Amino acid sequence: MPAHLHILAGEVSGDTHAAGLVRELRAADPGLRFTGLGGPRLREAAGQGIEDWVETAGVVGLWEVLKMYGYFKKRLAAEVARVLRERPAAVILVDYPGFNLRLASALRKGGYTGRLVYYISPQVWAWKKGRVKVMAKVLDLMICIFPFEKDFYEQSGLRTEFCGHPMVDRVVTLRREWKREPGLIGWFPGSRFNEVRRLFPVMLDAARAIRLAVPEARFAVSAANERIAGQLREMADAAAMPEAKAWIETGTVYDLMQRAQAGAVASGTATLEAACFGLPYALVYQVNALTYAVAKTVVKIEHIGIINVLAKREVVRELVQGELSSDSLAAEMVSLLTDTDRRARLEGELAAVVVTLGEGGAYARAAAVVMETLR
Repeated sequence: MPAHLHILAGEVSGDTHAAGLVRELRAADPGLRFTGLGGPRLREAAGQGIEDWVETAGVVGLWEVLKMYGYFKKRLAAEVARVLRERPAAVILVDYPGFNLRLASALRKGGYTGRLVYYISPQVWAWKKGRVKVMAKVLDLMICIFPFEKDFYEQSGLRTEFCGHPMVDRVVTLRREWKREPGLIGWFPGSRFNEVRRLFPVMLDAARAIRLAVPEARFAVSAANERIAGQLREMADAAAMPEAKAWIETGTVYDLMQRAQAGAVASGTATLEAACFGLPYALVYQVNALTYAVAKTVVKIEHIGIINVLAKREVVRELVQGELSSDSLAAEMVSLLTDTDRRARLEGELAAVVVTLGEGGAYARAAAVVMETLR
């Protein structure tokens, strides 16, 4: 009987990584059978055994998660029951630590004896280092995508492999031979409405100030999908900037990262993508006050942007919470547009960090490690 693997991803980025891993696993063994939770990309790669739940599961913020506590509790119990009933050879957990780490512990407590593999390391090195001891007890393998994570996890006795970052491969296929357009600012307000609702109004107000300083400045906004694009248009109307609706593009995020001369990027995966494409940018981040207050008590790192974490210093300017305003954002964008030396220096610093992420083939190496673990 073909090996049965159960895989779980709960966000858009995790769905993409899970799908890439599954494609390589299928290449290694076409007979593998997959079940689990994910999104449309994972379902396309793994088949009908995957339930698409990312639209509901991909919530951000403490308050937003608390409001859905009952939903996630039922989902967790259902997943435990299913795995214990079907006994797959391995459960592969892709990022999404709030749910997946709880699931791993619950499965071991329930008596699951198959392999537990974690792909895309949760950033416990930033917020809950104490969890590493628990992870070392329940997991069989950690596959990480940042080089410093291997030593961090192996100190706890957890077998860890650094297989490279998948974005290195994606950049190769998505790169265009374009020159950056003078005066073009790219706004990247995020892929979730909670992010967009907080960040895009600040970007609209900043655009007004930027044009006073740099009249030739132009703007383009990357919408994650048409639903988000519609919400952006509504916010442009509410801000009495109907012309901003013409800035909104859908499905062009990687093109815009290569066309824009500067940009502002919502904290998250997109900041690494922007760095890989060499976009001079500022990181922007704002959540509700309760979520931020709680985060400040648990996050133990100086920077939140992964480029700055990797560099161990502020390469990219971080405009976070109270430091983010239309004035501070406008000042940063004007500086990046008008200071040629600073822009060139930032491009070089971004390239130096990106080169540490590996030479490509990340999904294939991760799949090979999973197959070895199964054997």
